[in-house]
Amino acid sequence: MDGIASSHDGMAAAKRKRFVKKEREIPVEELTEQITQGSRLHLAKGITLLESITSRDKRLGQQLLLNLLPKTGNSIRIGITGVPGAGKSTFIEAFGLMLAEMGQKVAVLAIDPSSTLTGGSILGDKTRMEELSRHPNAFIRPSPSAGTLGGVHKKSRETMLLCEAAGYDVILIETVGVGQSETVVRGMVDYFMLLVLTGAGDELQGMKKGIMELADGIVVHKADGDNLRLAKKTVREYRQLLHFLQPASPGWTSTALPVSSIQKTGLDDVWNTILLFKEAMENSNVWERRRQSQTSDWFRAMINDRLIDTFFAETGKKEQVAKLEQALLAGNLTVTGAVDRLFEE
Repeated sequence: MDGIASSHDGMAAAKRKRFVKKEREIPVEELTEQITQGSRLHLAKGITLLESITSRDKRLGQQLLLNLLPKTGNSIRIGITGVPGAGKSTFIEAFGLMLAEMGQKVAVLAIDPSSTLTGGSILGDKTRMEELSRHPNAFIRPSPSAGTLGGVHKKSRETMLLCEAAGYDVILIETVGVGQSETVVRGMVDYFMLLVLTGAGDELQGMKKGIMELADGIVVHKADGDNLRLAKKTVREYRQLLHFLQPASPGWTSTALPVSSIQKTGLDDVWNTILLFKEAMENSNVWERRRQSQTSDWFRAMINDRLIDTFFAETGKKEQVAKLEQALLAGNLTVTGAVDRLFEE
Protein backbone atom coordinates (compact mmCIF):
# COMPACT_ATOMS: atom_id res chain seq x y z
CA MET A 1 0.00 0.00 0.00
CA ASP A 2 2.83 2.37 0.89
CA GLY A 3 4.39 1.67 -2.51
CA ILE A 4 1.11 2.46 -4.30
CA ALA A 5 0.65 5.68 -2.28
CA SER A 6 4.22 6.69 -3.02
CA SER A 7 3.69 6.01 -6.71
CA HIS A 8 0.53 8.12 -6.75
CA ASP A 9 2.33 10.97 -4.93
CA GLY A 10 5.13 10.86 -7.50
CA MET A 11 2.70 10.95 -10.42
CA ALA A 12 0.78 13.84 -8.83
CA ALA A 13 4.00 15.81 -8.28
CA ALA A 14 5.08 15.20 -11.88
CA LYS A 15 1.66 16.33 -13.11
CA ARG A 16 1.83 19.50 -11.01
CA LYS A 17 5.31 20.20 -12.32
CA ARG A 18 4.05 20.05 -15.91
CA PHE A 19 1.35 22.60 -15.16
CA VAL A 20 3.48 24.99 -13.13
CA LYS A 21 4.76 27.60 -15.55
CA LYS A 22 7.98 29.30 -14.70
CA GLU A 23 7.61 33.08 -14.83
CA ARG A 24 8.98 34.27 -18.14
CA GLU A 25 12.10 36.38 -17.97
CA ILE A 26 11.34 39.68 -19.69
CA PRO A 27 14.05 41.02 -22.05
CA VAL A 28 15.32 44.54 -21.31
CA GLU A 29 14.01 45.81 -24.66
CA GLU A 30 10.49 44.61 -23.86
CA LEU A 31 10.69 46.09 -20.34
CA THR A 32 11.80 49.41 -21.84
CA GLU A 33 8.89 49.48 -24.28
CA GLN A 34 6.26 48.44 -21.73
CA ILE A 35 7.45 50.94 -19.10
CA THR A 36 7.35 53.83 -21.59
CA GLN A 37 3.80 52.75 -22.46
CA GLY A 38 2.85 53.14 -18.79
CA SER A 39 2.53 49.49 -17.68
CA ARG A 40 2.51 49.45 -13.87
CA LEU A 41 3.30 45.73 -13.86
CA HIS A 42 6.44 46.18 -15.95
CA LEU A 43 7.44 49.28 -13.99
CA ALA A 44 7.35 47.20 -10.80
CA LYS A 45 9.43 44.48 -12.49
CA GLY A 46 11.94 47.08 -13.67
CA ILE A 47 12.31 48.51 -10.16
CA THR A 48 12.78 45.00 -8.75
CA LEU A 49 15.56 44.48 -11.31
CA LEU A 50 17.26 47.70 -10.18
CA GLU A 51 17.03 46.70 -6.51
CA SER A 52 18.56 43.26 -7.12
CA ILE A 53 22.04 42.64 -5.74
CA THR A 54 23.08 39.95 -8.26
CA SER A 55 25.73 41.08 -10.75
CA ARG A 56 23.67 39.98 -13.76
CA ASP A 57 20.57 41.85 -12.62
CA LYS A 58 22.67 44.92 -11.82
CA ARG A 59 23.99 44.93 -15.39
CA LEU A 60 20.52 44.48 -16.90
CA GLY A 61 19.06 47.11 -14.57
CA GLN A 62 21.64 49.68 -15.65
CA GLN A 63 20.97 48.87 -19.31
CA LEU A 64 17.26 49.40 -18.70
CA LEU A 65 17.95 52.73 -16.99
CA LEU A 66 20.21 53.84 -19.84
CA ASN A 67 17.48 53.00 -22.36
CA LEU A 68 14.95 55.06 -20.39
CA LEU A 69 17.10 58.11 -19.55
CA PRO A 70 15.85 60.19 -22.52
CA LYS A 71 12.31 59.86 -21.13
CA THR A 72 13.19 61.09 -17.61
CA GLY A 73 13.26 64.48 -15.91
CA ASN A 74 9.75 65.70 -16.71
CA SER A 75 8.12 65.28 -13.29
CA ILE A 76 7.83 67.46 -10.20
CA ARG A 77 9.77 65.70 -7.43
CA ILE A 78 8.34 66.41 -3.99
CA GLY A 79 9.91 65.27 -0.72
CA ILE A 80 7.64 64.98 2.32
CA THR A 81 8.79 64.67 5.91
CA GLY A 82 7.15 65.32 9.25
CA VAL A 83 7.20 64.89 12.98
CA PRO A 84 5.85 61.58 14.38
CA GLY A 85 2.06 61.56 14.31
CA ALA A 86 1.82 64.36 11.73
CA GLY A 87 -0.10 62.04 9.40
CA LYS A 88 2.26 61.84 6.42
CA SER A 89 0.60 58.80 4.84
CA THR A 90 -2.89 60.27 5.36
CA PHE A 91 -1.80 63.51 3.72
CA ILE A 92 -0.04 61.73 0.84
CA GLU A 93 -3.13 59.65 0.08
CA ALA A 94 -5.48 62.67 0.15
CA PHE A 95 -3.06 64.85 -1.84
CA GLY A 96 -2.26 62.05 -4.30
CA LEU A 97 -5.94 61.27 -4.87
CA MET A 98 -6.70 64.93 -5.56
CA LEU A 99 -3.90 65.07 -8.15
CA ALA A 100 -4.90 61.73 -9.70
CA GLU A 101 -8.50 62.91 -10.06
CA MET A 102 -7.16 66.03 -11.81
CA GLY A 103 -5.52 63.75 -14.39
CA GLN A 104 -2.00 63.87 -12.98
CA LYS A 105 -0.10 60.58 -12.82
CA VAL A 106 1.26 60.22 -9.30
CA ALA A 107 4.03 57.91 -8.06
CA VAL A 108 4.63 57.49 -4.33
CA LEU A 109 7.99 56.18 -3.18
CA ALA A 110 7.49 55.34 0.47
CA ILE A 111 10.89 54.68 2.01
CA ASP A 112 10.30 52.16 4.80
CA PRO A 113 12.70 51.45 7.66
CA SER A 114 14.36 48.08 7.14
CA SER A 115 14.03 45.19 9.49
CA THR A 116 17.29 44.84 11.38
CA LEU A 117 17.00 41.06 11.02
CA THR A 118 16.02 40.62 7.38
CA GLY A 119 16.84 43.93 5.71
CA GLY A 120 13.36 43.77 4.19
CA SER A 121 10.68 46.39 3.99
CA ILE A 122 7.84 46.70 6.47
CA LEU A 123 5.60 47.48 3.47
CA GLY A 124 2.98 49.21 5.54
CA ASP A 125 2.27 52.06 3.14
CA LYS A 126 0.23 50.11 0.61
CA THR A 127 -2.24 49.18 3.32
CA ARG A 128 -2.25 52.73 4.71
CA MET A 129 -2.85 54.18 1.21
CA GLU A 130 -5.35 51.59 0.05
CA GLU A 131 -7.62 53.93 -1.92
CA LEU A 132 -4.73 55.66 -3.69
CA SER A 133 -3.08 52.36 -4.59
CA ARG A 134 -6.24 51.32 -6.49
CA HIS A 135 -6.40 54.50 -8.58
CA PRO A 136 -5.37 53.94 -12.23
CA ASN A 137 -3.30 57.16 -12.20
CA ALA A 138 -1.27 56.17 -9.13
CA PHE A 139 1.68 53.89 -8.41
CA ILE A 140 2.98 53.16 -4.90
CA ARG A 141 6.33 51.52 -4.29
CA PRO A 142 7.49 50.85 -0.72
CA SER A 143 11.24 50.22 -0.63
CA PRO A 144 13.49 48.88 2.12
CA SER A 145 16.00 51.45 3.32
CA ALA A 146 18.60 48.65 3.43
CA GLY A 147 20.73 50.41 6.00
CA THR A 148 21.43 53.43 3.79
CA LEU A 149 22.11 56.72 5.56
CA GLY A 150 18.86 58.46 6.36
CA GLY A 151 16.75 55.47 5.40
CA VAL A 152 16.77 56.26 1.70
CA HIS A 153 17.36 53.20 -0.44
CA LYS A 154 20.42 53.47 -2.69
CA LYS A 155 18.18 52.78 -5.66
CA SER A 156 15.50 55.34 -4.76
CA ARG A 157 16.90 57.86 -7.24
CA GLU A 158 16.91 55.27 -10.01
CA THR A 159 13.39 54.19 -9.07
CA MET A 160 12.34 57.82 -9.41
CA LEU A 161 13.81 57.96 -12.93
CA LEU A 162 11.93 54.81 -13.96
CA CYS A 163 8.67 56.33 -12.72
CA GLU A 164 9.34 59.44 -14.79
CA ALA A 165 10.02 57.31 -17.87
CA ALA A 166 6.67 55.59 -17.25
CA GLY A 167 4.96 58.98 -17.57
CA TYR A 168 4.40 59.93 -13.92
CA ASP A 169 4.01 63.69 -13.57
CA VAL A 170 4.40 63.95 -9.80
CA ILE A 171 6.80 61.90 -7.66
CA LEU A 172 6.09 61.98 -3.91
CA ILE A 173 8.93 60.72 -1.72
CA GLU A 174 8.08 60.08 1.92
CA THR A 175 11.00 59.99 4.35
CA VAL A 176 11.18 57.69 7.35
CA GLY A 177 11.62 60.85 9.41
CA VAL A 178 14.70 59.80 11.34
CA GLY A 179 17.66 62.12 11.74
CA GLN A 180 19.52 62.76 8.51
CA SER A 181 16.91 61.33 6.12
CA GLU A 182 15.59 64.85 5.54
CA THR A 183 18.94 66.05 4.19
CA VAL A 184 19.27 63.02 1.91
CA VAL A 185 15.78 63.43 0.45
CA ARG A 186 16.25 67.22 0.09
CA GLY A 187 19.17 66.28 -2.18
CA MET A 188 16.95 64.38 -4.64
CA VAL A 189 13.78 66.47 -4.91
CA ASP A 190 12.69 69.84 -6.31
CA TYR A 191 10.29 70.86 -3.55
CA PHE A 192 10.66 69.82 0.09
CA MET A 193 7.62 69.86 2.38
CA LEU A 194 7.49 69.64 6.17
CA LEU A 195 4.31 68.40 7.88
CA VAL A 196 3.73 69.69 11.41
CA LEU A 197 0.92 69.70 13.96
CA THR A 198 -0.63 72.55 15.93
CA GLY A 199 1.13 74.13 18.88
CA ALA A 200 4.16 75.57 17.08
CA GLY A 201 5.65 77.11 20.23
CA ASP A 202 5.95 73.78 22.06
CA GLU A 203 6.89 71.84 18.97
CA LEU A 204 9.68 74.17 17.89
CA GLN A 205 11.51 73.44 21.13
CA GLY A 206 12.17 69.92 19.89
CA MET A 207 12.58 70.69 16.20
CA LYS A 208 15.97 71.26 14.67
CA LYS A 209 16.41 74.61 13.01
CA GLY A 210 18.21 72.79 10.20
CA ILE A 211 15.10 70.87 9.19
CA MET A 212 13.10 74.10 9.05
CA GLU A 213 15.70 75.63 6.74
CA LEU A 214 15.32 72.72 4.30
CA ALA A 215 11.59 73.29 3.82
CA ASP A 216 10.17 75.09 0.79
CA GLY A 217 6.75 74.86 2.41
CA ILE A 218 5.19 73.87 5.73
CA VAL A 219 1.83 72.13 6.06
CA VAL A 220 0.07 72.50 9.39
CA HIS A 221 -1.86 69.25 9.25
CA LYS A 222 -5.13 68.12 10.88
CA ALA A 223 -6.58 71.65 10.62
CA ASP A 224 -10.17 70.63 11.24
CA GLY A 225 -12.87 70.46 13.93
CA ASP A 226 -11.92 71.82 17.32
CA ASN A 227 -8.32 72.00 16.11
CA LEU A 228 -9.00 74.53 13.32
CA ARG A 229 -8.62 77.70 15.40
CA LEU A 230 -5.34 76.51 16.90
CA ALA A 231 -4.12 75.41 13.45
CA LYS A 232 -4.64 78.90 12.05
CA LYS A 233 -2.72 80.36 14.99
CA THR A 234 0.09 77.86 14.34
CA VAL A 235 0.20 78.85 10.66
CA ARG A 236 0.71 82.49 11.65
CA GLU A 237 3.52 81.53 14.06
CA TYR A 238 5.35 79.53 11.39
CA ARG A 239 4.99 82.28 8.81
CA GLN A 240 6.57 84.75 11.21
CA LEU A 241 9.38 82.33 11.99
CA LEU A 242 10.14 81.59 8.32
CA HIS A 243 10.95 85.27 7.72
CA PHE A 244 14.00 84.91 9.98
CA LEU A 245 15.37 81.75 8.36
CA GLN A 246 17.64 81.32 5.37
CA PRO A 247 15.45 80.48 2.31
CA ALA A 248 15.61 76.82 1.30
CA SER A 249 15.56 77.84 -2.38
CA PRO A 250 17.05 81.08 -3.79
CA GLY A 251 14.39 83.65 -4.61
CA TRP A 252 11.59 81.77 -2.85
CA THR A 253 9.88 82.70 0.42
CA SER A 254 8.68 79.57 2.21
CA THR A 255 5.22 79.72 3.72
CA ALA A 256 2.91 77.70 5.96
CA LEU A 257 -0.56 76.45 4.99
CA PRO A 258 -3.38 74.81 7.00
CA VAL A 259 -4.56 71.45 5.62
CA SER A 260 -7.16 68.87 6.60
CA SER A 261 -6.78 65.55 4.77
CA ILE A 262 -10.04 64.31 6.32
CA GLN A 263 -12.11 67.27 5.13
CA LYS A 264 -10.00 67.68 1.95
CA THR A 265 -9.37 71.38 2.66
CA GLY A 266 -6.16 73.23 1.82
CA LEU A 267 -4.86 70.51 -0.53
CA ASP A 268 -5.45 72.64 -3.63
CA ASP A 269 -3.60 75.53 -1.96
CA VAL A 270 -0.58 73.27 -1.45
CA TRP A 271 -0.61 72.22 -5.12
CA ASN A 272 -1.00 75.81 -6.39
CA THR A 273 1.92 76.86 -4.17
CA ILE A 274 4.09 74.09 -5.63
CA LEU A 275 3.18 75.19 -9.18
CA LEU A 276 4.13 78.80 -8.33
CA PHE A 277 7.40 77.50 -6.88
CA LYS A 278 8.15 75.54 -10.07
CA GLU A 279 7.47 78.57 -12.25
CA ALA A 280 9.68 80.83 -10.10
CA MET A 281 12.54 78.33 -10.00
CA GLU A 282 12.41 77.67 -13.75
CA ASN A 283 12.38 81.39 -14.56
CA SER A 284 15.52 81.92 -12.45
CA ASN A 285 17.23 78.73 -13.76
CA VAL A 286 17.46 77.39 -10.18
CA TRP A 287 15.37 74.34 -11.19
CA GLU A 288 17.88 73.01 -13.72
CA ARG A 289 20.97 74.03 -11.74
CA ARG A 290 19.66 72.25 -8.65
CA ARG A 291 19.00 69.03 -10.59
CA GLN A 292 22.48 69.10 -12.12
CA SER A 293 24.02 69.67 -8.70
CA GLN A 294 21.98 66.79 -7.27
CA THR A 295 23.23 64.47 -10.04
CA SER A 296 26.85 65.43 -9.28
CA ASP A 297 26.30 64.83 -5.55
CA TRP A 298 24.69 61.47 -6.31
CA PHE A 299 27.71 60.48 -8.43
CA ARG A 300 30.13 61.33 -5.64
CA ALA A 301 28.02 59.55 -3.02
CA MET A 302 28.00 56.43 -5.20
CA ILE A 303 31.79 56.59 -5.48
CA ASN A 304 32.03 56.65 -1.67
CA ASP A 305 29.62 53.70 -1.38
CA ARG A 306 31.55 51.69 -3.98
CA LEU A 307 34.89 52.38 -2.29
CA ILE A 308 33.56 51.21 1.08
CA ASP A 309 32.02 48.07 -0.43
CA THR A 310 35.22 47.27 -2.36
CA PHE A 311 37.37 47.84 0.73
CA PHE A 312 35.42 45.41 2.91
CA ALA A 313 35.16 42.87 0.08
CA GLU A 314 38.94 42.34 0.15
CA THR A 315 40.00 39.03 1.63
CA GLY A 316 40.68 39.22 5.36
CA LYS A 317 39.76 42.90 5.61
CA LYS A 318 36.82 42.39 7.99
CA GLU A 319 38.99 40.24 10.25
CA GLN A 320 41.70 42.93 10.23
CA VAL A 321 39.19 45.55 11.24
CA ALA A 322 37.89 43.35 14.07
CA LYS A 323 41.40 42.79 15.48
CA LEU A 324 42.30 46.46 15.32
CA GLU A 325 39.02 47.34 16.97
CA GLN A 326 39.84 45.01 19.87
CA ALA A 327 43.26 46.62 20.27
CA LEU A 328 41.61 50.03 20.10
CA LEU A 329 39.09 49.20 22.82
CA ALA A 330 41.82 47.70 24.98
CA GLY A 331 43.63 51.03 24.88
CA ASN A 332 46.62 49.73 22.89
CA LEU A 333 45.99 51.94 19.87
CA THR A 334 44.60 55.35 19.03
CA VAL A 335 41.84 55.60 16.42
CA THR A 336 44.15 57.36 13.96
CA GLY A 337 46.86 54.79 14.63
CA ALA A 338 44.43 51.93 14.00
CA VAL A 339 43.31 53.44 10.68
CA ASP A 340 46.93 54.08 9.62
CA ARG A 341 47.87 50.48 10.41
CA LEU A 342 44.84 49.15 8.52
CA PHE A 343 45.82 50.95 5.34
CA GLU A 344 49.53 50.24 5.73
CA GLU A 345 48.78 46.54 5.91
